[in-house]
Amino acid sequence: MGQIEWAMWANEQALASGLILLTGGIVATAGQFTEWHFGAYSIAAGVFICLLEYPRGRRKKGSTMERCGQRYMTAVVKLFGPLTRNYYIRALLHLGLSIPAGFLLATILGTACLAIASGIYLLAAVRGEQWLPIEPKPQERPHVGGTIKQPPSQPPPRPPAEARRKPGEEAAGVPSGGPHDSPFPVTDEVV
Repeated sequence: MGQIEWAMWANEQALASGLILLTGGIVATAGQFTEWHFGAYSIAAGVFICLLEYPRGRRKKGSTMERCGQRYMTAVVKLFGPLTRNYYIRALLHLGLSIPAGFLLATILGTACLAIASGIYLLAAVRGEQWLPIEPKPQERPHVGGTIKQPPSQPPPRPPAEARRKPGEEAAGVPSGGPHDSPFPVTDEVV
């Protein structure tokens, strides 16, 4: 069995946590909870976490499926260099962002999820993982001569391969136009 890459789990957990924080913050702010300013904080923190975590990192082995539109956010995350690439920093950042949201009931679930994501990022950092961008591979164009061996010599519909005449048979003196050229049996009956 292969080695588990913990950063992939942490990325999914943190992205879900950001969405949960955002939703809880909207509920707390729209509901005018007594501590609604923690809800407004949770909205801002949730949006920030979602933007940070949306681009997936590349796996060490195998292929990584890129999220839709990820390459635009990948450029932004790459711009901050070691601040976003290092999982120790991400673990501390997520833990720090989760603390203020823990003072409000509507955002406590997002806080717990973000604290778990922080722990998983810490585990990934201890195991030596780091965020690497998914670079698009240059696509090799197939050579036209290499993909088509022999173009078809007859237009469709074509008879089965065993009933077709070989290109050299005409030159060899095999008569053409006889009943043996047709893929269908020829009978003398008139219908």
